[in-house]
Formats: sequence, structure tokens, C-alpha cells
Amino acid sequence: MGIFEDDSEPSFERWLAERLDGLAPGIRSETERWTRVLRDGSPRSLPRREGTVWLYLNWVRPALLEWSNRYDHLREVTRDDVLTYIKTLHGHRRHDQLVALRSLFIWAKRNGLIFRNPASRIRAGQYEYAVLQPLVPEQVDRSVAAATTPATRLILALAAVHAARVATLMLDDVDLGNRRLTVAGHVRPIDDLTLQLLLDWLEHRRSRWPNTANLHLLINNQTANATSWASNHWISAAMRGQDATLERLRVDRQLEEAMVKGPDPLHLAEVFGLDEKTAMRYADSARALLEQAAEQQSP
Repeated sequence: MGIFEDDSEPSFERWLAERLDGLAPGIRSETERWTRVLRDGSPRSLPRREGTVWLYLNWVRPALLEWSNRYDHLREVTRDDVLTYIKTLHGHRRHDQLVALRSLFIWAKRNGLIFRNPASRIRAGQYEYAVLQPLVPEQVDRSVAAATTPATRLILALAAVHAARVATLMLDDVDLGNRRLTVAGHVRPIDDLTLQLLLDWLEHRRSRWPNTANLHLLINNQTANATSWASNHWISAAMRGQDATLERLRVDRQLEEAMVKGPDPLHLAEVFGLDEKTAMRYADSARALLEQAAEQQSP
């Protein structure tokens, strides 16, 4: 009827206010603008996934809290300040926090908030990734048992069979007539199991929300009345606490492809739409696992 006014505060706003608490006013306002550009995008940048935005702000927060004790604005932060801070970090923490700080200062320089980028030409360094390990059947079975609704069963299958991130999948990405599924711009055939779970979910979706205007494949009580995608928190809820989480199921599927078809990063990039570095990491892990298996079988 057009008379409902939703005045509830979005969870992102509550989280953002909490994360910015304690920063100097000038640094707080600049960091808030950067965070919103990460989430919403701008004419010069694409929006990031909400999970990525959370990580970036969490990574820069410790440094910003420290600098807020003596500075009021980002333009006061010097290269020596950045070098002194990152000397206290090692491994993943050093790499991740420096990447996030670079993003913040590049944005600030581009928008005229600072005169020079204090994080430029500071090497993040490289670290060795551990060999990815496949899931064991018992771990997958427990996750299968935890998926008890049409939505969670479909989410599980899309992750385990197609290595798909389902939040942004649209109804148009599913072609039931030709049994095709488009994931991240790549068309994949729909197997019998996924087809049946898709049919079950679409029937449930039609009967539960027959008048929804939301064109995303996965919807819930909140998003059925809007046009946005379902949150990653809702999507991963059923698998939370399991060894075989949705992310590990996606990793396991891509690792399986590399071991069955051969550790070819070009093949993995073509099938799953992976970037070059990620595809090479899966290929390297598959190669190491295959070599280990061969050594164990040799007399």
C-alpha cells in the first residue's frame, strides 16, 4: 500500500560506527568515506563484497587507533609512521594490513586528502602458502546432514559441485531448459543433483513468496520484500561450525578438479573463472598432493 516506512538501522551502519569508534574525528570521517566507497563503489572503482569491506576496515583499524593518539588527519601520517608500525607485524598480518593501508592512502591521495602516499613503494613481501588439503568424506557428510531446508541444500550443492558463491546469482543465471548455470560469467552444465535441488528450491520460493520482485536466486524473509541479495551471514548460517564450511567446500571442489584433470592453472581459470595467482595456488597444491601420493605408493 506504500505506507510502510522501514526505520530500522542496517547492520552495516551499526558495525561501521563500532569499528570507527576511538579514531580521531578527522581520521574517522576520512576512513568512513573510504569504507563507503569500498562498499558502494564510485565512478572510478567497482563496489567490493561486504565481507571484503569488513576485512579491510578491520585490518587498518589498529594502525589508525595508534595514529589517532597523536594525529587528527591522515595527511599527518608519514612514511616513517607506516614503516614503524609494520615492523611490529609478520607474515599474513603484515601483508594484509599493508594492503589495506595502501588502499586507504591511494584513495585519500586520489581525492586530495593527503599530499603524498606514505605507504607507496613499501613492499608487502611474499609468504609461502601451505598446501591445500582435501576434505574427508566424514566432514562433508556432517555438512550434508546440517542442510535441512530447500535453500541450504541448494547452497551446499552449488558450493560443493560448482564452487559457486551464491549471493549474487540471479534467476536469469539458471537455464533449466538447457540445463546450464552461469557462475561468475562462466557457463556450466547442471548435473542431476543440482537440477533437482534447483527445482525444489524454485517451487518453495514460488509458493512462499509468490509476489516478490527480487530477481536474485536465493532470497529470504527480508530480501523477498526488497531487490537486494541475501547476506553472506544468512547464506553460511547452516554450515557455521562445521569442518566443511561453504568456503572449504568451494576450495575442495576446485582442488578436486586440479587433481582429476591435472594441475593446469589455465584449465582451472577457464572452468571456475579464477584469477592467475589463485589458479596457480590450486595447481601447486594439487601437484604436491599427487607427488605425495605417488611417493607413498612407490615400494
